[in-house]
Amino acid sequence: MEWGVHLPQLGHQVSREKIVNFCQRIDQLGVHSGWVSDHVCWPADIDAKYPYTDDGSFPAPNDMAWLDPIGTLLFVAGCTENIRLGTTVLILPYRLPVVTAKQLATLDVVSNGRLILGVGVGWMHEEAAVLGMPFDNRGKRSNEQLDIFRSLFTEDEPHYGGEFYELPEVRFEPKPIQDPVPVWVGGDTTAAFRRVAKYGQGFQAAFQPIKRIREEIAEIRQCCEAINRDPAELTLSVRVYLDPGSVMEESKSISGSRDQMLATIEDMKAIGVSHIVLDPVAPGGISGRLEAVEVFMTDVVD
Repeated sequence: MEWGVHLPQLGHQVSREKIVNFCQRIDQLGVHSGWVSDHVCWPADIDAKYPYTDDGSFPAPNDMAWLDPIGTLLFVAGCTENIRLGTTVLILPYRLPVVTAKQLATLDVVSNGRLILGVGVGWMHEEAAVLGMPFDNRGKRSNEQLDIFRSLFTEDEPHYGGEFYELPEVRFEPKPIQDPVPVWVGGDTTAAFRRVAKYGQGFQAAFQPIKRIREEIAEIRQCCEAINRDPAELTLSVRVYLDPGSVMEESKSISGSRDQMLATIEDMKAIGVSHIVLDPVAPGGISGRLEAVEVFMTDVVD
């Protein structure tokens, strides 16, 4: 099992010193990857329904401080040596594809090939409106962005003509170090599962019970088989709460005693999960969350 940790990108305690300390420490602990999430600007009124809670409410307050995901990872690339750098997930409809491709290629180059590009289509239409970006056909638009990324990242004379985006023949350098840049697709719809099969090197499930993850993996395998792709090529990743105090919903957490945590991990292994992103929940702010990760990596994983 590979372990990822959500980085201290959110909240009013965030500072340069705390990010450096947190990221360098998890690098020392042997954590495989560090992850950031994506929101830009919170509308005062949100009617859109978040897909990963029972009542559709988003768990973060709309006054939460939220650092830019790509900018944060560029900074983390400069103060770490080993951890992979991932987005969980980058919301493609919020962004222009060529500018985003340049930022991602830059990140992969300066990190010496450590980028994992987690992508999603988003759910908050109000935020897209604030950003001046269209939200209709966002799945198709996201697919075209992934096509453009692939062209820019791999071709000597990239160009693209689609329904929503046009790109004349251009020169785009430098290319990312990785070929391909690993794309891990998030989402819980049939369209997302097809996107995994067509574009993904991995699938990201977020805060869902094991029963539902098992169903999603089965659907993804069917989508892969429909296009004659081997589903064994995919990395299956799950994002859960690391919750030693058992304050979050148990079905969405690794929580409780060491034995309870190990049992949950074994259940995830049994359905094919090979990568888990921990979202630590602990008192004491960023230092408390780091301590929870330290205990987990030394007392549970080892």
